[in-house]
Amino acid sequence: MRKKTNCHYCGNGLIEKFCEGALRLFCNSCQEPIYENPLPATCLVVVDRKDRVLLVKRSVEPKKGFWCLPGGFMELGETPEQAALRELKEETGLAGRIEMLLGVYANPSILYHTVLMVGYLVKSYSGTLIAGDDAMDAAFFHYDRLPEIAFESHINFIRIYNAAYAD
Repeated sequence: MRKKTNCHYCGNGLIEKFCEGALRLFCNSCQEPIYENPLPATCLVVVDRKDRVLLVKRSVEPKKGFWCLPGGFMELGETPEQAALRELKEETGLAGRIEMLLGVYANPSILYHTVLMVGYLVKSYSGTLIAGDDAMDAAFFHYDRLPEIAFESHINFIRIYNAAYAD
């Protein structure tokens, strides 16, 4: 992960300074600490009538070529639910309805340091399944025949669903 060197408000150089109980990046011009927070993202455990889990094969780094749940980063002005359903449509061509929240995890990331991952369950969806956006493939898998999953948080959401909600 690259370290920030300039203030995103005024453009002047940053220093490290101990403030508010931690060593933080600080702008001497603005006299403000630069807060670095986890990046919010969402993913969906989408299951079909055969209780299979929908996965997409990543066409981008990190973990290019690995399978994961459909999902991605929230954009400004979106709720986590809106972001999850937008990503579902972009990556799979499906429109879904969120049934429930499965959980929230802090996922370590090489690129972003920490990703705050919000997972939802979708059992009701429509449309034609087609890989899109940053997915090179999309398919449903039986729980006992899952390929290697890219992210630990995605594995956890699948396990939560399987342990508590699978038929």
